Amino acid sequence: MTGWIAADDKRLQFSSRLGDAHEAIAALGRPALSKTLAAMRSLLAERPAPLDRSERPGHFTASALVVNEALDRILLLHHTKLKIWVQPGGHVDGNANLMAVALREATEETGIAGLRIWPQAIDLDIHRVDPPSEDAHLHYDVRFLVLAPQSPVLNANHESTAQRWASPDDLPSMGADDGLQRLARTGLALARSLL
Repeated sequence: MTGWIAADDKRLQFSSRLGDAHEAIAALGRPALSKTLAAMRSLLAERPAPLDRSERPGHFTASALVVNEALDRILLLHHTKLKIWVQPGGHVDGNANLMAVALREATEETGIAGLRIWPQAIDLDIHRVDPPSEDAHLHYDVRFLVLAPQSPVLNANHESTAQRWASPDDLPSMGADDGLQRLARTGLALARSLL
């Protein structure tokens, strides 16, 4: 596997090929994620538009665990609509290049220049969301590790009301669900092993 990827890398081009989404999730062979992986494969195989935000009962999203250079904190955003602390991420809007979506969302939502992404997904999670003026539905979230540059400057967009660098120990008191806590542990451990 090659190293960290910057935003100008040609591997971050848009793809409408569902096989690219299959490949992104297939690389995760952790037994603890086997049921989630099977559900994601079923969504790709059985639903007409799994990469479209209108697909129900759910659709794919991609997100980024943004870690600081010291590899001891992650960046969380207090989501404007959902009113919870989350990692940057969002709808794939037809793009099967889930890695590209995760980096795009991290850059747009944090405003941090110079983010780099690890090219392999690190976690999968299916969770229910209930945004205002929409029906409740499932997000089939494919999660990637993103490294912030030294002394990053945050310039978050309207999708969050607050931003915070947090340690894994902070997450329970911030209301983080089990999936986010697992993602933080997995991501920080991987980041330390890579760097």
